[in-house]
Amino acid sequence: MNQPLRRRTRARASGENAVIQVAWMYYQDGLNQRDIAEELGISRATVVNYLQEARERGLIRITMASPSFTTHRLALELTERFGLSAAFVVPDEGTGEEEGFLRVVKGAALWLPELVAPGDRLGVAWGRTVYEIAERVESRPVAGLVVLQLVGSMATPYGFTTEACSTLLAQRLGARCLNLHTPAILSRAALAGELREEPILKSQLAELESVNKLLFSVGTACADSHIVLSGLASRADLDWYVAQGAVGVICGRFIGADGRQIPGPMEERMIGIPLPRLVGLETGILVTPGLDKVEATRAAIRGGYVTHLVTGTSVAEALLAG
Repeated sequence: MNQPLRRRTRARASGENAVIQVAWMYYQDGLNQRDIAEELGISRATVVNYLQEARERGLIRITMASPSFTTHRLALELTERFGLSAAFVVPDEGTGEEEGFLRVVKGAALWLPELVAPGDRLGVAWGRTVYEIAERVESRPVAGLVVLQLVGSMATPYGFTTEACSTLLAQRLGARCLNLHTPAILSRAALAGELREEPILKSQLAELESVNKLLFSVGTACADSHIVLSGLASRADLDWYVAQGAVGVICGRFIGADGRQIPGPMEERMIGIPLPRLVGLETGILVTPGLDKVEATRAAIRGGYVTHLVTGTSVAEALLAG
């Protein structure tokens, strides 16, 4: 008896109010799409479109509890096998490369706010993975948090600058942001040395030394590596480091299978935090979204950069099989 009365008295909204009304009825009142369509006198397809618009505009946030991804078999096996504090593994069976990538990124964005605390100094690397995480992190201010850009600026093939990663993440977390106002690599070592002595940059580099947590994705040492596509390293540089045993890249520095930085001609020309400073931090969050990074991920773990790992089931299984 009450249901028809409710349907007669429910006013039909329009425009933005309609999106909000449909979202409320679906997520708060618990009505299904058919019932909402009948109550508001609209088609079911319109209801679906309104719900999609509500999600895209951030009116609705759908999250899953982190323990669902950190306490199942693969996550626990990774933690035990590699001596990690925790691992976050998302399902990626049957997904394409891009869909699998986005699932891992969304998982990292979901977990990240739980891994930072007031007063932390969060250092961030550069690249598409970190940028996509920053775009998806829920806005949640963390008191006294500082986000640090660990390597100078460079071009990227993805349509954003290096400092966009740190800036966007700082905005999402209500943090102070420290960016390095300098190229990541200079043409001559002497020029880089002079630049490091400039008072403003010297102060910024000194502040990087306070980093206690790290968010990064390890790069590959392949021909299509981001370090080459960004122009940070030439193909000749890459070939030289690979000949020395390079298997991955962290913050623009090449590492070997043991995770140690490989000394080479690029180091003296680079502007950024020294790689050894990132070993043994309180928290090192590595996000590995693809199978192409399995070998580099093992190296990063061996090198002591990683306490927390975010990845998909396919990478997790490959890591455990090795």
